[in-house]
Amino acid sequence: MSDLFEASGVTPPEPAGARPLADRLRPTRLDEVVGQDHLLGEGGPIRRMVEAGRLGSMILWGPPGTGKTTIARLLAQAAGYQFQQISAVFSGVADLKKAFEAARARRATGQTTLLFVDEIHRLNRAQQDGFLPFVEEGIVTLVGATTENPSFELNGALLSRAQVFVLRRLDEPALDQLLIKAEAHIGRPAPLTPEARQSLIAMADGDGRYLLTMAEALFDLSREGEAYDPQALAAVLQKRAPAYDKSREEHYNLISALHKSVRGSDPDAALYWLARMLQGGEDPLYLARRIVRMAVEDIGEADPLSILVANAAKDAYDFLGSPEGELALAQAVVHLATAPKSVGVYEAYKAASRAARETGSLMPPAHIRNAPTRLMKDLGYGKGYQYDPDTPEGFSGANYFPDGMERCVFYAPKGEGHEAKIRERLARWAELRAAK
Repeated sequence: MSDLFEASGVTPPEPAGARPLADRLRPTRLDEVVGQDHLLGEGGPIRRMVEAGRLGSMILWGPPGTGKTTIARLLAQAAGYQFQQISAVFSGVADLKKAFEAARARRATGQTTLLFVDEIHRLNRAQQDGFLPFVEEGIVTLVGATTENPSFELNGALLSRAQVFVLRRLDEPALDQLLIKAEAHIGRPAPLTPEARQSLIAMADGDGRYLLTMAEALFDLSREGEAYDPQALAAVLQKRAPAYDKSREEHYNLISALHKSVRGSDPDAALYWLARMLQGGEDPLYLARRIVRMAVEDIGEADPLSILVANAAKDAYDFLGSPEGELALAQAVVHLATAPKSVGVYEAYKAASRAARETGSLMPPAHIRNAPTRLMKDLGYGKGYQYDPDTPEGFSGANYFPDGMERCVFYAPKGEGHEAKIRERLARWAELRAAK
């Protein structure tokens, strides 16, 4: 047992008490924080601040359980700042005023305050603006923690006064290191087979606090010498729900990943992101709408069936519901990912839209105007119109653009899939038109 303590550098276990294991194993020095070497390691930006002895205001952005609160507390300790913590969830205007008054009083005695605001994205815009004068005057050094994208959730004025540091979800080596520390602290190995140990780390999904919470439950539930295999582990512990918020950044990141995987003709990656979103609780009909968009935006005439497949998948999901209907979405994603790609129609429509805005008042040429009355016919409406299917080539070569507007080429087939045939046909028609 003593070898475990010496190898990990942690203190021997304290008597059983109310404090959770994750709290008992909270690092006491910045060097003990795992998984964030890009910020805290040699040459990391936060480490350079500490070595210089002067901290700047910052926003720590990262998933749950990656050490945001711990880092803020240890930063204050390392730099000799007074640490003060408030929660944006429970604090109102009165709490903020008290925090600023206390910081001002400390400053009068030569003390510097690090004000840590947990869940800072929960503050409204007015509250966020309230920080500005105190940060600018140096009354507080602000360290905010958020799991949400600061670009979306924080005022630009506040962001301009603070650096944003991105904390990474803990990888497998970092989580295993935490588990080793837990074993040393408890004084015995985790009651897990090697395969179950890997399963436990995977279940944590990058969240160190969640890993230690699950490990503590296992230590409490297991008997001496017992070792859970993956099946027994799954029966004892519930798998952590994936981090996914349908209304925030993760939603947009994953739908972007799905769309770009289809566009990049990678059916395996596309299926993975589709499954991630469905398991995260995404509305399948939202996904169906996006799949239809992929068909018209990235495939178009290279595979005209794609739009039919996409719409059929939407109808199939409407008819079947979950989980059977999800297979129709998967089939559509695979079809689109493996289809030839072309933005020919997409680019053609954008170009035509620009031309329409510039020439929006021009009338169609007289020969293709509708002529339901005698007056219109007398004015030349419909005169000289050729019915193309009746011509020898099935193509008259007539002008269909407005009089006074030069002929434009908007649609340029890319030559992929079905568009190869379209390109040949258009080239033939261009020759016939030129000959007339």
